[in-house]
Amino acid sequence: MNTRTILILILVILNIGLDQISKGIVREQVVPGSRTELIGTQLQLMNVENSGAFLSLGSDSNPTVKLIFLLILPVIVLGIVLYYVLTNKALDNLSVTGLSCIAGGGIANLYDRFLYGSVTDFLYIDLGGVFKTGIFNIADLSVTTGMILLLLCSFLDRPSKTIEE
Repeated sequence: MNTRTILILILVILNIGLDQISKGIVREQVVPGSRTELIGTQLQLMNVENSGAFLSLGSDSNPTVKLIFLLILPVIVLGIVLYYVLTNKALDNLSVTGLSCIAGGGIANLYDRFLYGSVTDFLYIDLGGVFKTGIFNIADLSVTTGMILLLLCSFLDRPSKTIEE
């Protein structure tokens, strides 16, 4: 295994590990359904089991739909992402980091779905009504960070267009 592959795997495993450790602490220490203010009402700690996807989408779907869209399809997509990031040597470091974060976060939430049938979400941000999040976890944060990095890469790699074009 070369250094690049090892670094990618470390980043993926780090994302999975941080997520699983944080969820383990929440499951053991935080009463389900409770709210604890960490930084006033701006940052709150909760313990919510999400049987759906992002923001509980699909939580009321039938078991077959959930199996396909919350387990089988994500396994295929994450497999493709991991294969792509490990084999495409032309990717820049920011893209590699972004894709590794997406893979790590996705695998961490998928692990929960296989093991528990749901994902533990526990963080909520409310910046005075100006910005509010749904309840999320570290894996969600990893996936979001990865997406932001990829978006940033797409802007940095594009030549600037002038009015004449």
